[in-house]
Amino acid sequence: MNRLADIQNFFSHKQIAMIGVSQSSGELSNQLFSELVRRGYEIIPVNPKYEEVTGKQCFGHIHEVPQTPKAALLMTPQRLTEQMVLECKHAGVEIVWVYGTNGRSRLTTEKSAKIRTMGMTVIEGECPYMFLPKSGGVHRCHAFVRKVFRSYPA
Repeated sequence: MNRLADIQNFFSHKQIAMIGVSQSSGELSNQLFSELVRRGYEIIPVNPKYEEVTGKQCFGHIHEVPQTPKAALLMTPQRLTEQMVLECKHAGVEIVWVYGTNGRSRLTTEKSAKIRTMGMTVIEGECPYMFLPKSGGVHRCHAFVRKVFRSYPA
């Protein structure tokens, strides 16, 4: 398993579902949503709480998206993570990024292994900002520190 290759593969998909995105501009999920859109990605908002996010139609569940994207970014509470990953799998999503910071995983090792045996790629415990070219200072600093302490994905 090459985590950096998985991350590069994730970002090679120009259509990405963002599950759990918030309408609030002060929320990290909304800021990341806007940043990815600004960078040319077609981000599909998925959250049963909203009908739209930043002017885009929001879907209640991933299986409601007319053309299922190959990639999905989960910005959901940890208690929903496994359920959302399984919903993605059943909808035909191939690669899921389970948002996390500081290298923390949000799935148990057993659950992560089970999902991988189902043929799905899972990226866990990473902040997508850190891997976007020309990200802001805090994100570049975070990547630098992770490289120095050899916890940056290989």
